[in-house]
Amino acid sequence: MNSANRTLESWHPQSRQDCDLVLRELYEILSSPHFNNSKRYPALLEYIVKHTLDGRSEMLKERTLGVEVFDRPPTYDTNSDPVVRYTAGEVRKRLSLYYSEHGNHASIRISLPAGSYIPKFSQGRVEAEETMGDNANAGQHSGENYGPEAHAVEHPTLRRPHHHEVGGEGSEHSEEGPPKGVLTLLKWLAIAALLAAFFVAGFWWKDRGIRPLTAVDDFWEPLLHGQHTIVLCTGSVVFAQNNYSGVHTAGKDIDYPFISLQNASAIAQVAVAIERGGAETMLVPAGSTQLTELREHSVALIGGYNNRWSMRLLEPLRFHFSPDTPDYLLPNQNPAIVDRTQPQTHWERDLALPYSGADDYALVARFRNPSTDGWVVVVAGLGRNGTEAAALFATDPHYLDQLRGHIGKSFANRNVEVVLKVNVIDGKTGAPSIMAVHVW
Repeated sequence: MNSANRTLESWHPQSRQDCDLVLRELYEILSSPHFNNSKRYPALLEYIVKHTLDGRSEMLKERTLGVEVFDRPPTYDTNSDPVVRYTAGEVRKRLSLYYSEHGNHASIRISLPAGSYIPKFSQGRVEAEETMGDNANAGQHSGENYGPEAHAVEHPTLRRPHHHEVGGEGSEHSEEGPPKGVLTLLKWLAIAALLAAFFVAGFWWKDRGIRPLTAVDDFWEPLLHGQHTIVLCTGSVVFAQNNYSGVHTAGKDIDYPFISLQNASAIAQVAVAIERGGAETMLVPAGSTQLTELREHSVALIGGYNNRWSMRLLEPLRFHFSPDTPDYLLPNQNPAIVDRTQPQTHWERDLALPYSGADDYALVARFRNPSTDGWVVVVAGLGRNGTEAAALFATDPHYLDQLRGHIGKSFANRNVEVVLKVNVIDGKTGAPSIMAVHVW
């Protein structure tokens, strides 16, 4: 019996061949499940490994990594935005998990020491120990093929019997190979397994074969591509009877915020569309969710003024919500959707009407955001009825076909914003209609 001891030695790649070995190990790691479902972790690990191999490890500082890997501005605050430290910690943990599963097969290891952004490389080798004396050679004596000449090695006292003397050269019990009956059985088993695989694959694709791709598939595909989980980040509120809507945005210090029935309906519609596309959803509250949590997955933001991330990520775009502060609003202007290219153009609710009877307005946006380094979808109204209608618009092929008609061609992999008007009657949400579209 043999046992394996692994010896790890610190190693500094010198030649181009050494660097290629490290890169080969790097790409094996990046293709593993511990890394291939993320964007940030592979990006950081690949950057620091390649810069180290290129002799540029002096550049591996927190601020430099934040700027170069995560597109932060050079003056960003590393204390309030610890994206580099957080990601490096996850990389260390995932490297450890990877080598706990694959360590015995890795001749080279990549590690990231705590408190450092400079990776270390180690060479490992497996040494066999003989633990049962002569039995360590049993494999050789048994005639198993351990090398090109293994069949030429035969112990004189362990000579195999000449089975052809019993059954003849054509006997099914000859040692030239498995019995013919076994071969036949294996052949039929292989055919059966192949047929089963085709059956399962055909069953799995049956729905896709029957159901053609729709505008809904086009709209959500960028978010779903390569993602197993989509974050649903929803706004929440607390009661505030003195406000026009009767509620006020809940902050992170609120213990028991709630969502309206309209927001719950929006969450359900978006979740169904995402899960229909093959991904899972993870619901998080906007008030207590940090930016680092939104960088791990594609994100769907639900709600407008009650969702700080909708407000923040939409702000640089052409259509966005006006900040709910008096010094920004035009005279007599309410919270509204505004057009950056035409400052006098805005859409707002009629405060002269009761909240339950005033038409609402909403934004549906799909865009790639540099802060999250991924795709974001926003379904958000000025009020709760607008949010519900925006979710309906973003998940119904009828409305998305109308959007494609406005654009004149497919919006796949393009950034798009849509302003919607929503009729509200007795507090019930009516059908949305398109007011403005912007594509880039």
